[in-house]
Amino acid sequence: MNRKTFYITTPIYYPSDKLHIGHAYCTVAADAMARYKRLQGYEVMFLTGTDEHGQKIEQKAKAAGVTPQQYVDNIVKGPRGVLDLWKLMNISNTRFIRTTDDYHVESVQKIFKQLYDQGDIYKGKYVGKYCTDCEAFWTETQLVDGKCPDCGRAVRDAEEEAYFFRLSKYADRVRDLLVNTDFLEPRSRVNEMVNNFIDPGLEDLCVSRTSFTWGIPVSFDPKHVVYVWVDALTNYINALGYENAKYDDYDDFWPADVHFVGKEIVRFHSIIWPALLMALDLPLPQKVYGHGWLLLDGGKMSKSKGNVVDPYLLSERYGVDALRYFLLREFPFGADGNFSNEALIGRINTDLANDLGNLVSRTTAMVGKYFGPTLPGEQEADPALDGELEAMARGLRDAYEGQMEHYAFQNGLAEVFKLIGRANKYIDENKPWVLAREEAQRPRLARVLYNLLECVRISAILLTPFMPETCAKIFAQIGAAPEACTWDSAARWGLLPPDAPIAKGENLFPRIDLEKELKELEEATKAAAPAEETAPEYITIDDFSKVRFVTAKVLACEAVKKSKKLLRFTLDCGEAAPRQILSGIHEYYEPEELVGKTVVACTNLAPRKMMGLESNGMLISAVKEEPDGSEKLHLLMLDDQVPAGYGLC
Repeated sequence: MNRKTFYITTPIYYPSDKLHIGHAYCTVAADAMARYKRLQGYEVMFLTGTDEHGQKIEQKAKAAGVTPQQYVDNIVKGPRGVLDLWKLMNISNTRFIRTTDDYHVESVQKIFKQLYDQGDIYKGKYVGKYCTDCEAFWTETQLVDGKCPDCGRAVRDAEEEAYFFRLSKYADRVRDLLVNTDFLEPRSRVNEMVNNFIDPGLEDLCVSRTSFTWGIPVSFDPKHVVYVWVDALTNYINALGYENAKYDDYDDFWPADVHFVGKEIVRFHSIIWPALLMALDLPLPQKVYGHGWLLLDGGKMSKSKGNVVDPYLLSERYGVDALRYFLLREFPFGADGNFSNEALIGRINTDLANDLGNLVSRTTAMVGKYFGPTLPGEQEADPALDGELEAMARGLRDAYEGQMEHYAFQNGLAEVFKLIGRANKYIDENKPWVLAREEAQRPRLARVLYNLLECVRISAILLTPFMPETCAKIFAQIGAAPEACTWDSAARWGLLPPDAPIAKGENLFPRIDLEKELKELEEATKAAAPAEETAPEYITIDDFSKVRFVTAKVLACEAVKKSKKLLRFTLDCGEAAPRQILSGIHEYYEPEELVGKTVVACTNLAPRKMMGLESNGMLISAVKEEPDGSEKLHLLMLDDQVPAGYGLC
C-alpha cells in the first residue's frame, strides 16, 4: 500500500440522556488529531459511535416506557443527542458505528462463534460481583471498600450460566506487550494495569449473560447475549468490514494507529482487547492512549452529582472554536484537568483575544490604514531585526510536529503561541506607527507588516486542526490562497504574495469582562436548568396513623412459578395465623437468604391477587434511583432480636 493512511478511534459512547462537555473531550482531541493528519496528507479513517447494548439500557428503557431500540434511537439521533453534539463540536469523523447496526451484529456473532469453535470460549457458571452501571465483572480483591473500583457504586452478587473467554491464556503475552512496548500510554497506566489486574492473576472473562435480553444473541445458544464489552471492542474492526459485507477497507486501515480512550476503560482496551485480537490471530493496534478526566469541583462530571457543563451554552456564548481550543490547551491530555468557567474565560482573553486576535486585528488594520488592500512589492528587510522572528517561524512546524506526534496537544499549541507572542513583541519593537510617519521608511514598514502576515499564515495553518472555522476566517482576512495554507507551506517562509488582498474583518475573539460574564453565565445556567420539582403534598398525622406497620418474621420464602420477580413470603406477624405477602424483589434477593429474617410489613393494605395468589399486605424496602435511571432496592430488615408483631411508631 503506497498511500499514507491513519486510523484513529474514540471509544463508542454509552448513550447518555444528558450529554456534557466531558463526553466531547476525547472526541474533540481525536478530531484535532484526525485534522492534523489530513493536513499532513494522510487518508484518515476517524471512527466514533455509540455502545447501545447492556442491562442498564434495558432498565432505563423500561423506566421510560419505551423499547430499548426506541430509547437509544432517541438519544443518538434525537435533539441534543450524540449526533447533534458531534455536529455542534465540528467533529469530522469519517464513520459512525452503532452497536445495534445489523452489520456489527453479524460480525460479533461470527467472532464469538470462531472463538468458541477454536476453544477460546467455553461454557461455565459465573459466580462473582457485577457492576451494572459499568457493565463490568469484578473479583472480591478488585473491589474498593466493597464497591466498584471504577464508579464507586454498589456491586451485586451475580450467579448465572455463562460463556467464558480464556483471558488467562493470554496473560503473559499481554503483560509482555504492556511492559516491553509503548502499546499503552501514558506510561503510568501500564503500572496500574499490570499491578492491579495481571500480576494478581488474570481470570477468564465472563462473555455472555442470561439475566437480561438487550444484547447481541449468541448465534448457537440464543438464550445468551454477548457481554457488552466484547460487543463494543470489536467495533474497531467491524466498522472496517471485518466479517461483514458493509465495508471493505479493513486491509487499508487495520491495525489502528491509535485508540483514544478515557482512563476508566483502559483495562478493557489494554488487556481484554489485545487478548481477543491475539485469539483471533489479528494484528494489534499500534497504541492505546488513556487520557484523563475533566473534573468539576474536584470530581468527575456526572449528571447524578449535578456538576455537568453544558457545551451548547458555552458554544453559544464563546464559539465552538474557543471551547475546542480551551479543552486541548488548558489540560495535558494524559492527565485529569479541572474545568472552570474562570479558566475558560481567562484562556479566551489571554490567548485568543489578547494574543491571536490582537495580532490578526492589528496587522490587517495597519495594512489597510497605511497601504490600502495590498502591500507594495518594494520592501526592505533588516536581518538584525527580522532574523529571530523569521527563524522561529521557519522552525515552528517541526517543533509543533514533535509534540503532536506524541499527542501532546497542549504543548503543540504552546509552540504556536510562542510565535504569536513573539510577533506581537515584534510590533512593539518595530513601531509601525512611527515608520509610517516618514515616506522613506515605507519599504521598511511594508516588510514589517509582511513579516507579521507570514507569522499569522503559518500559525493559522498549524491551528487549523484545533480551530478550523477561525483559521478559515484568518486565511480570508490575509488573502492566503489554498496553496499557501498546506502542511508543506507551513515550513516555508515568504509564500504569501506581496499583493495578497488584505481585508480586516470583525474581531475574532472580543475580550470578555470576567466578573460581568460570570454573573451572566450563572444566570444563563440556572435558566437552562430543568425546573425544580413542585413541593410535595404533605399528609397529616391522622393520615399516617391509618397505616399499620408491624415487625414480621419470615417463616418461609419461595419463588412464584412463571414469575421472574415475585417471591411468596409466609410471615409471622404476631397474629393467630401466618400471613402471605407477595413481593417483587426476586431480582435483588434469593428466597433462601431471607428465611428467618425480621422484616417490616404493612398489614392493613387491601388484599390483591398476583399470578393467581393473594397478597395480604406489603413489605417495606428502601429504594434509591441510580444515575442511569435504574433502581437499587434493599429490603428493610431489623435486628433479629425484635419479636414479631410489634407495631412501628
